[in-house]
Amino acid sequence: MSTEANPKSVAGGFSPREIVSELDRYIVGQAKAKRAVAVALRNRWRRQAVAPELRDEIMPKNIIMIGPTGVGKTEIARRLAKLAQAPFVKVEASKFTEVGYVGRDVESIIRDLAELAIAMVRDEQRARIEVRAREAAEERLIALLMQAQAAQLPAASSGRGPFVVSSHGTVQKPDALSSDPGALRAKLRAGALDDESVELELSDMGSPMVSIFGGGHGMDDMEMQLKDMLGQLPGMRGKKQRRNVKVKDARRLLEDEEAQKLIDMDAVKREAIERTEQAGIVFLDEIDKIAGSRAAQGPDVSREGVQRDLLPIVEGSTVNTKYGPIKTDHILFIAAGAFHVSSVSDLIPELQGRFPIRVELEPLETHDFVRILREPKNALTRQYAALLGAEGIELSFTDAAIEAIAEYAASANRRAENIGARRLHTVMEALLEELSFTASELSDRTIVLDAADVHRRLAPIMADQDLAKFIL
Repeated sequence: MSTEANPKSVAGGFSPREIVSELDRYIVGQAKAKRAVAVALRNRWRRQAVAPELRDEIMPKNIIMIGPTGVGKTEIARRLAKLAQAPFVKVEASKFTEVGYVGRDVESIIRDLAELAIAMVRDEQRARIEVRAREAAEERLIALLMQAQAAQLPAASSGRGPFVVSSHGTVQKPDALSSDPGALRAKLRAGALDDESVELELSDMGSPMVSIFGGGHGMDDMEMQLKDMLGQLPGMRGKKQRRNVKVKDARRLLEDEEAQKLIDMDAVKREAIERTEQAGIVFLDEIDKIAGSRAAQGPDVSREGVQRDLLPIVEGSTVNTKYGPIKTDHILFIAAGAFHVSSVSDLIPELQGRFPIRVELEPLETHDFVRILREPKNALTRQYAALLGAEGIELSFTDAAIEAIAEYAASANRRAENIGARRLHTVMEALLEELSFTASELSDRTIVLDAADVHRRLAPIMADQDLAKFIL
């Protein structure tokens, strides 16, 4: 049986080539890793076009990225989150502990993913009903303003029937704004009433304040569950509160309350669970920190336990959340680690088998640093130029200056620990420290940094081994 469905129409997303092209705008090199995540992301969408009887049999091909720090593993995850248009959570494996130890259990990963999915779907529904919520809030606000003006009329003047006698003795009809909602609406939309005060009666939709003293790290999930449980008790939620606020603030508060009334939370939960199960992505960073020798003593006693706890989630299980049970069979897991001390083979074999795609990221050299300083949309040179532009300084770098900065960064990595592209941050700070300090005194100037400026500032630091160790 074949299915003539267009994956792009099903997902409305990017092709693998487009995903790689988008990642190229921010990340230099690492073509293998980009291609792997692009194919994995696209396969999420392709699976939706497969016939239902085969769709459930197609399991995600989990990825493990191996490479030294600072080569782009985490940055790929950050950019992928924006492209995914799906529930995406990034966690550090080293923050989780085996059941029975103080710390977070691995099932909280899926609970966090569900929370993100709920927020995503709720925001989408909020965008769809925003106009209706705004109109309803406006009507409520106009009614409140008319009531407030009607209450002030007897104090401001005296009159009978439909006429009002002012303090000067003139007879006139009541204030037009009190009897004409259209005029009041026009003033409200024009912002003429923003500084007026109005009394609101709002429902308290917040959760009760709960804190577990002495619980320490790992008790946050229990606190959230207690808050939700107490919030369901009679009288704990939905109480009315009276607040005296400005009209501009009242409009926002009323819009939020009206939007909450219009959003179908049952539909939000159903859609969020579906998205989490079918399109959820988990990025497990620092997975090498839970790999190691299988010694049953010291800190290693918990490492293998974390791997065993991760295994059922990665291979497919059901995790109970406050929104309902979530199956993890089709959630995509992307793991990353430097693996300086350990290797992938130090993970338990069952977990290794759940990450069939392995990608090695290359260490960065001088020519990579040159590209990083020139090509990305968010290059450090552009960032510093924009920061100093706020002081009226037009900062630019010659090609020779960029090459010199890259060489100093590569040299510092060779002398000390290789921290990859993060070394560029320390080198740029050392180079521009004096200019950043005096920038406010040098406004409306154009400064062009060349290779001589770079050498003059950085050469003395590199010449002193101890100084270079602590500064660069």
